[in-house]
Amino acid sequence: THTQRWHAHHHSAGTGAVVKKGDVLLANYLGQTWAEKDCKVNVFDNSYDRGAVAGFGPDTVFLALLPMAHGYTLASPGILAALAHGGRVVVGRDIRAESVFPLIEKEAVTVLCGGVPLAVNWLASDWPERCDLSSLRIYMNGGARLLPELRRKIEAKFGCTYVESYGTGEGLLNQTRLGDPEAIRFNSSGRPISDADEIKVIDDAGNEVPDGCVGELVVRGPYTFQGYYNAPEATAAAFTADGYYRMGDAVRKVDGYVYVEGRIKDLINRGGEKVSSEEVEHHLIAHPAVRNVCVVAMPDPVYGERACAFVIPTDAAPLDFDAMKAFLIARGIAKFKLPERLELVEAFPLSPAGKILRRELRANIAAKLEAEGASEGDVDATTTH
Repeated sequence: THTQRWHAHHHSAGTGAVVKKGDVLLANYLGQTWAEKDCKVNVFDNSYDRGAVAGFGPDTVFLALLPMAHGYTLASPGILAALAHGGRVVVGRDIRAESVFPLIEKEAVTVLCGGVPLAVNWLASDWPERCDLSSLRIYMNGGARLLPELRRKIEAKFGCTYVESYGTGEGLLNQTRLGDPEAIRFNSSGRPISDADEIKVIDDAGNEVPDGCVGELVVRGPYTFQGYYNAPEATAAAFTADGYYRMGDAVRKVDGYVYVEGRIKDLINRGGEKVSSEEVEHHLIAHPAVRNVCVVAMPDPVYGERACAFVIPTDAAPLDFDAMKAFLIARGIAKFKLPERLELVEAFPLSPAGKILRRELRANIAAKLEAEGASEGDVDATTTH
């Protein structure tokens, strides 16, 4: 492996290899590429700082449920931060509510970390009410942005403070703070954990946009990676000319806090009008018949793309397309942002880290449209499914 070859090279002359600026400290596997990190940076330092921001200390009891090889569970702040601050780590056997919440009571867990699907399932369960959660101080969400309505429900149901964790293995680490007001805790994706982090929001031409305007988030800082291993073209595409890493997210920046609108590739381009999937999801999740929702682009011969809402319904009254549309209009959403098809499903496709695989939903609806011949007709005629 790359790591074994690195060790063989640096230790062939014996112990005590000389480490120079620019040497690889950590080879971080990111799907199909290897990343080089500057020798001043390591995962332990980042996790310690992140734990400090989250108030970790000797009395911290961290419950590890998601894959421990994933950066979120391992070090964001995760297992390493809990141990670095003198705390304790409890490893859960599974993610079912009937296992998790009795374990919180038994071990006096103080920090519970989850992802969007887990939050949705746990909120729908009665196990939190059946267990003593008085030890729980923090619920932290990572992997994908949790909708504000669900954040509010978590604080009310679990009796703890919600923390949004946002970042990437390549660089930026963001968190909301325990003392942030509700408006920030429930809506933002936090601010950088390090004062040395630099963040900008830029337009398509690379110009920085004013606070409050949507653009692409670019970052650089003491732990931002230096590039992809033996992949100069990929590295060049990932950075701006002045050395900022492109996060690939459409965001707003207000008073140093980042507000994620969604992945740039997930914005729906309806005839030149850009629709934020997360904005529509934020409205739909407030409907009593909606347990979880994911809005994706579907192909359209006239507008290029239109919005399709995949909904996991609750046990309440069934949701149909007209009811969905009326609900959104009543909430004041612009009509061009309305989903033009509704798909009711039992579950979403998930990655091993618990992220909703939007690309699979896009492929699903595209295949359905092709099979139905709907791409040659009026989408509105086939919206209720």
